[in-house]
Amino acid sequence: MKSLLYLLVLVYAVTALPLDESEQKYSQFDENAFMYQTDLQEEGESNILDEVARNPENNRYFLFTRQNPTSSQTLVINNANSITSSNFNARVPTVVLVHGWLGKENTDSNSLIRDSYLRKSDVNVIVMDWIRLAINPYYPTVVRGVPAVGRGLGQFLAFLNGVTGAPFDSMHLVGFSLGAHVVGNAGRELGGRIARITGLDPAGPLWSSNPDRLSPSHAIYVEAIHTDGGILGLGIGSAVGNTDFFPNGGKSQPGCLTSICDHNRAWELFAATVTYNHLVGTQCQNMQEVSRNTCTGSRLNMGNDDLNKRGKESSTNVKKAVKNLIAFTKEKIKTKVSEKDMASKKMANEEDTKENQFYILFSNL
Repeated sequence: MKSLLYLLVLVYAVTALPLDESEQKYSQFDENAFMYQTDLQEEGESNILDEVARNPENNRYFLFTRQNPTSSQTLVINNANSITSSNFNARVPTVVLVHGWLGKENTDSNSLIRDSYLRKSDVNVIVMDWIRLAINPYYPTVVRGVPAVGRGLGQFLAFLNGVTGAPFDSMHLVGFSLGAHVVGNAGRELGGRIARITGLDPAGPLWSSNPDRLSPSHAIYVEAIHTDGGILGLGIGSAVGNTDFFPNGGKSQPGCLTSICDHNRAWELFAATVTYNHLVGTQCQNMQEVSRNTCTGSRLNMGNDDLNKRGKESSTNVKKAVKNLIAFTKEKIKTKVSEKDMASKKMANEEDTKENQFYILFSNL
């Protein structure tokens, strides 16, 4: 499917510049906002990489359903009883959530998205914990181990399918930062049969030309939401899916003063769209259409929980949204995004992007 680049315009065209990998240092923050700095040129630690590659059981899986929305049940690969004795229901969709570097099972992104799904509908939410590798403070080591972690997830999902019959086309894999590339590799392990993959600000450093990064071939439909893709951003600034959204230019999010805030905005926005499905875009051919609010291209919801999403929509919600379509709003965005507080006015003089790139206006429903 032809890749569509979308820009949520509270602003302007995305620059789509990945991190300059000639930079020697890379900074990242854990969920407590503690900064780690690592050398991007440093060699990986072979022992931990070999361990991860040999043993997919290093990944742990925690099931949440409406029967146990906050207390998890542990699912174990190659242990059928752990699945058959759980609340897993093969007749409803399955959502898999994957954290990023220095994250863990109960990181904020997983909890917020999990709760949004379970309030919305009856689904299986499986939170994957790959802390055995993700906790490693040497970022290049973790990057090198991502493909093996993703393969392990793919093998687990194949086992789950074999035990329960849960179809791959009822599965949605959602990964944040490095987790986006993890779910991509899981999808590749399964031959692209997963219904949908959503990458939430896929990690940028060491990934701009990495053949193991998230790709449109990894699922039936692959979508990415980019929020920190600037030159020194934590996310990748270029397209990686069938559809790529760039809220506020894909960087410098309203209400954020730090890169980690911009980075985290991806999962905050996605969780809100699962609940409300309220961010609707219209393709624009150039900046003149954006500034005049005269875009007439196709319309598409960002995010949401629709397993049948394929990059174009004609739902009732989208048709209703046309009446409320706006280019800018004077509402002030909050640090924690709510469904009604969606952005500040911002413009810049940027060159028009490539032919296959589009700008997107959004509407609050």
